[in-house]
Amino acid sequence: MLTGIEEVDWASLGHAYGPADDVPELLRGLASADPAERETALDGMYGAVHHQGDVYDSTLACIPFLLELVADPAVQDRGCIVELLTSIGGIELDDDDELGADDEEFIPAANYAMAAAAIAAGADVFLGLVSDPDPEVRLTAPCALASLHPEPARVLTLLRERLTVERDTEVRLALVAAVGRIALRHASLRTETVDWLGWLARAAQDPGLRLAALAQRARCAPGDIPDDVVPRVTGLLEEIRTTAHRPEPAGPERPATSTLIGQFRELLEEHAAGRPAPWTEELLRTLHTALDDRVDDRIALILAQLRSPDWGQRSDAIWLCGGLIRIWRGRYEEVVRLVGAQLQDPEPRLREAAASFLERLFELGAPAADALVARLTAGPGAGAGRGPGGSRRPGGAGARGGVGRSGRDGVLLALARAGDTRAVPLLARALEEGEVRRELLYAMDGLGPSAAMLAPLLRRRLAEVELDERLHDRATPLLYALGAVRGGQALPEVLRVLRGAPPNRRDWVREAALRTLAAFGPAAREAVPDMRRLMASESAAVATAAARALWAAEGDLAEVLPALERWLRPGTSGADRCAAAQALGEIGPAAAAAAPALRPGLASGDLWVRVRSAAALWRVSGDTAAALPVLLAAWEENRHARVDVAECLAEMGPAAASAQLVVLTELTRRRRHNAREGASGSHDVHLDEKLLTLCRAALARMELGVF
Repeated sequence: MLTGIEEVDWASLGHAYGPADDVPELLRGLASADPAERETALDGMYGAVHHQGDVYDSTLACIPFLLELVADPAVQDRGCIVELLTSIGGIELDDDDELGADDEEFIPAANYAMAAAAIAAGADVFLGLVSDPDPEVRLTAPCALASLHPEPARVLTLLRERLTVERDTEVRLALVAAVGRIALRHASLRTETVDWLGWLARAAQDPGLRLAALAQRARCAPGDIPDDVVPRVTGLLEEIRTTAHRPEPAGPERPATSTLIGQFRELLEEHAAGRPAPWTEELLRTLHTALDDRVDDRIALILAQLRSPDWGQRSDAIWLCGGLIRIWRGRYEEVVRLVGAQLQDPEPRLREAAASFLERLFELGAPAADALVARLTAGPGAGAGRGPGGSRRPGGAGARGGVGRSGRDGVLLALARAGDTRAVPLLARALEEGEVRRELLYAMDGLGPSAAMLAPLLRRRLAEVELDERLHDRATPLLYALGAVRGGQALPEVLRVLRGAPPNRRDWVREAALRTLAAFGPAAREAVPDMRRLMASESAAVATAAARALWAAEGDLAEVLPALERWLRPGTSGADRCAAAQALGEIGPAAAAAAPALRPGLASGDLWVRVRSAAALWRVSGDTAAALPVLLAAWEENRHARVDVAECLAEMGPAAASAQLVVLTELTRRRRHNAREGASGSHDVHLDEKLLTLCRAALARMELGVF
């Protein structure tokens, strides 16, 4: 085994962390009889030799040895090695990308191509693995064949033939997925394969196999998805629920390893525990991807799942809806209400999924508000975690409020972000206890005047913060919350932080404190000397925040305007000009004298300087003719500027009538303006909903009526 491994000059090769002289040990570890050693070696391969999907010269040198390990039936966990080879050789380069020899991407691209060629040359080894005695090997072989074998027609025939004799459910699903993958990669085989998948979706006895075939057919022919897809899928899910048997316990439990691979394996095992058909989640994810912008169909599928007696299907629906609502606009009220209902379910994993989903909804979470309140105010023992069969689960209800502290914070955050004032007394209770999740403090700005009762508690907490190197992390959320609730009685505590900030992140602390003082308005007059002193700061963020606070406290622009105009001069950085322009815009018409200083920013090469300058110019001078073209150009140039632009359009009202078509077009789009495939932020949905609200307000003020 591993013949010739010592003949390779590994030290002359490299991986993510330097010389590859440790690779022989990793390769031998993959063949070890010790499962912990195998997992550690696999983690090392992914962590160094195939780090984040990269292919190094050492990766290429490993390929013959990995193929040898896969071919040896004495090696355990070969399925993991097949997956590793599939990842190494499965990167597909765009044929349109022509890289020259001097291109900095030339070497990585060449490595990917050589890896694919090397594995394809030895890919016949995967042919025999489809009938291997080890089901984990059979599970991974179909994807390897579909991705790496140079004869797709031959592979397609083999996969379809194997499906007639394979008995393991998950392996059968992998065979169907591989057939779909071949159809996607090879147009010449697509029509035949789509027809076969359509036949299988009708003729297979196993409902799981019919669902898999339907999902793959949709994936390969998304423009030809049948209109009755929702009732068909719903029926199949019900059939699976009533016929699927709980899987037999796995073999001997693996020893835990302190590796990312091990942690990921344990998470997957925990996710699937107690579920008869955990594989339906991936099939539905494939189907949702194919349905794409058919949002109403996708919502209907999710609603059907959320009404299922199977908690696993309901959990899958929540995670799938998370991806849907992040990308697409739609009518989600009933979905949100049903997700809220899951907060009372005895299954802790379902409750966790529901709370995590609701946290990110902000105002869209309102239909679940009653359920959130019920969860937070439930008596001890309510919703205690019982797993399938009634077994007690650890981490269920806490001793207070029917939910553990970390879980309660998540549910409370969802309620506060929804703007429900019932969150206020519950926030007060949280502030009286131990550490408070920082997001809760940032959620107080949407609770209105009722949140003023939280000011004394916030004041006490700010007084307890040490003026040490961790001041920024601890004080900034409290300062934000005090500004949100207009807690002017906390002025002494805010000044203590402002004056006592240590060198570490001092400017950040000062800026946060000054923004809080600005929110206090005239109640912060005692801080005027500090504001005047900090207007001379070399930090634009601090100086402009000080100027804004001084204006709020005294209403005198004699010192404020020169301090802000200083940061609008030529040669000032874009961030500094943005800070000054934003402060002037917040002051409004009283700062009309600063209009000439703002106008050069309209022609800046920095988009955000143009946006901030144009918005500020409108707010101080009402000059629509100069500001509106700049704002509309930024709208088209950078979608992330649209919230700021729409806010200004809503203020302009009839003066922005020429923007009606732009606003209407945005309101008719189904896709969220800030949607990103494969990435998301906690505020993405909230920002898009804010954009829609501002667009409706702008249209209403343009006298077109509410959209």
